[in-house]
Amino acid sequence: MHRFGVRVSHNRPVTDIPRRAMARTARLAALPLSFAGRTVLGFGKRVTGLASEVISVEIQERTAEQLFSVLGQLKGGAMKLGQALSVFEAALPDALAEPYRDALTKLQEAAPPLPAATVHKVLAEQLGANWRTHFREFDDRPAAAASIGQVHRAEWKLPRRRSSTPVAVKIQYPGAGEALLADLTQLGRLAGLFKVLQPGLDVKPLVAELRQRVVEELDYELEAQSQAAFAASYAGDEDILVPKVIASAPRVLVSEWVEGTPLSTIIKSGTVAQRDRAGEVMATLHFSAPKRVGLLHSDPHPGNFRLQPDGRLAVIDFGAVARLPEGLPEPVGRLARLALEGKASEVLAGLRREGFVKPDLDVDADEILGYLMPLLAPLEAEEFRFTRAWLRGEAARVANPRSPAYQLGRQLNLPPSYLMIHRVTLGSIGVLCQLEAKAPYRDILREWLPGFAA
Repeated sequence: MHRFGVRVSHNRPVTDIPRRAMARTARLAALPLSFAGRTVLGFGKRVTGLASEVISVEIQERTAEQLFSVLGQLKGGAMKLGQALSVFEAALPDALAEPYRDALTKLQEAAPPLPAATVHKVLAEQLGANWRTHFREFDDRPAAAASIGQVHRAEWKLPRRRSSTPVAVKIQYPGAGEALLADLTQLGRLAGLFKVLQPGLDVKPLVAELRQRVVEELDYELEAQSQAAFAASYAGDEDILVPKVIASAPRVLVSEWVEGTPLSTIIKSGTVAQRDRAGEVMATLHFSAPKRVGLLHSDPHPGNFRLQPDGRLAVIDFGAVARLPEGLPEPVGRLARLALEGKASEVLAGLRREGFVKPDLDVDADEILGYLMPLLAPLEAEEFRFTRAWLRGEAARVANPRSPAYQLGRQLNLPPSYLMIHRVTLGSIGVLCQLEAKAPYRDILREWLPGFAA
């Protein structure tokens, strides 16, 4: 893997992203806070069954479009949070979620692009003034734009072969670092607005965890190392396709170009066979990567995946990964297996050891098992079809203050070492429910999750 050695700095970095804290805060404040203050409460009550207020479809549509517009224009942490939240839309009732679905899907695939002149300046800064000599062709129009960078299609010269190969050139937005940190500081204060997307969702811990992790995404050379590790581990794999890294610099990453149908398209209009195949392979990636690579792909939004004609799932973004050199924690698989076997006392003892149940909490083992079993339904049968209805039911069960499960869940603890795994797993389940994918998930865990097989 080639790395560019050129470092060119500018006293005034070019950017179309508003970076100053006051400017970005003003943009975020332009979101419909009156809607957040007066309407979200009723919206949340409606979803959780506490009230029957009807929310105006027009207000929903305006809010969704404004969310996309503001988060997309700011890029950085604002859009990153929007992408993280977008996977939860499957939990909302269809009548309430529909106006948000299209707007949030846009966050997974596109954002307002930077002008070509800005792109050229970044390339000159990272690759040197002669950056064009590396390419036979370079398309100034972005093929995709996401949270902290946009992707251009190009033809990379292969001097020894006197030919070229199609590549994806990922270019980081100037000022993305400052924007990322500023946004993640400010967004926790707007938690009420985001309850529109998932009632009961506490955004502040999500923001804090994102702040700790996504700063790594600013280092494209670190991302290149992660992508290269995945590519080596899955080379020739019949399920997963990872494009090879061609070159990297701190704010530019060049890798093989891959075609395929975006998962967002599969979600919207894919066949049942495509949905099922995408879900099965996505679950395989989630559980196999920690064992095969020592890394967990931690950004499971649909924009990062392409379904190939041969059934493989191409993964095209490795900015967010969790380093798990020992693989997924063995207690996760073991406790899931014990729960499925009905061994309530052993499950409770294991949860206490891992810190999920605090030592001084007096709780009944059978109640804990009853809380967990509906969540483990996908593993009880040989095959299971995730659906939006199933996710809505579980969201209502654990988020409705009238529910015994809600009261019990509030007493449980999530140890910091499990926070990333928990978030990524929930995000992946959200995508599986969007896909409504049927697959032998139990067999996937038996093969890849430590402790799950007896």
